[in-house]
Amino acid sequence: MTQAGSPAITTDHVERHGFGVDVGGSGIKGGIVDLVTGELVGDRFKIETPQPSTPEAVSDVVAQIVAHFEWTGPVGVTLPAVVTNGVARSAANIDKAWIDTDAKALFAKTIGHADITVLNDADAAGVAEDRYGGGKDKSGVVVLLTFGTGIGSAVLHNGVLLPNTEFGHLQVDGKEAEHRAASSVKENKDLSYKEWAKEVSKVLETFEALLWPDLFIAGGGISRKSEKWIPHLTNRTPVVAATLLNTAGIVGAALAADTAADSGRAR
Repeated sequence: MTQAGSPAITTDHVERHGFGVDVGGSGIKGGIVDLVTGELVGDRFKIETPQPSTPEAVSDVVAQIVAHFEWTGPVGVTLPAVVTNGVARSAANIDKAWIDTDAKALFAKTIGHADITVLNDADAAGVAEDRYGGGKDKSGVVVLLTFGTGIGSAVLHNGVLLPNTEFGHLQVDGKEAEHRAASSVKENKDLSYKEWAKEVSKVLETFEALLWPDLFIAGGGISRKSEKWIPHLTNRTPVVAATLLNTAGIVGAALAADTAADSGRAR
């Protein structure tokens, strides 16, 4: 198995592999990533998120996933949380005990080495989509929005991430953006795609007024049916569907870990 830092020449490119783990409320999944193409190398491995999803229980599962692949290089891990300097500052869909937990130190202890990078799950998806997916070869300000139970966000400028944005909580006409336009709102109110797109447009227009982005990338499960609602949007900025879907978190985590490792080697 080719590990990070051990490139092998192929007919197409120099192999550069990374490893990512995506922690979600219902499942924790990980895999080896080709950092040139953004594709998984082989299958991902998934284990149900333990309940309760305490830091120790989740960390043990992450370590199991890393051990499953016999991976020894840098590891990126996403959390559904605001993460600053490796410390979880919030907790969405995981146990509240994560708040103020030094996640980087905890994962380093259970995995067994210090080359760990921890980041917000939407940020990981944004990094992946910007490099390999809907934002590939796009310059300027790119905003990824994941439409699900809430709205996650990631903002990048020429590939550089502004971490931990929480645009789903921004007020839009008296409601939080995610209370107006998350895909869960469409389901709960039984809205048509056209009706829901009207609400999404209001949210995007508010973001446009603040950021003047060059591109929106729409993620989340509803992006699989983008042809049913993106054409109904009336905002100014182009909107494209995310392309990496359920691998984006793994890919973004692996890329973030590799970038951090490169930065460390440069120093």
